[in-house]
Amino acid sequence: MPRITAVLHTENDALRLGRCLETLLPCDEILIVDHGSCDDTAHVAHEYGARVMATVAGSSPDRYLRTAEVHIQDWILCLDPRESLTEGLCASLFEWKSQPVSASTPCSVFLREETAEGWVDHPTPQTRLIPPNWNLWNETLPLFEPSAPILEGELLRFVFP
Repeated sequence: MPRITAVLHTENDALRLGRCLETLLPCDEILIVDHGSCDDTAHVAHEYGARVMATVAGSSPDRYLRTAEVHIQDWILCLDPRESLTEGLCASLFEWKSQPVSASTPCSVFLREETAEGWVDHPTPQTRLIPPNWNLWNETLPLFEPSAPILEGELLRFVFP
């Protein structure tokens, strides 16, 4: 059964981080890459059993995965600390883990975002579940892979803490 390591890049996200970490039940490990937080981000992360590592100037996201010694058989679920998994997405990830997995096929998810006017559905899925050897990044999140299968359920992105 494949393992999933959730990876989140944080910076002063203590107020919203707990909501995200509460939903990561399908994940076997949580890695927080902290970008110099001055609040209780690291404390909140440790309360949820996450490993916290500080950023290194000029490093790419895949360098953190190698430095953190993420297991080679692990898959990486990349999230923003403002995001949470829905129950449907959690169920899809548990089901995904129970199936034979292709060694290199990433998966995408749909995103719903909270705005001042209400919730907005993003029409294009986002690649978020990636194999450990992934090296295509858009800052701290994976680049979109159009051929990636889409998991059921959604990510919710909250604007307000």
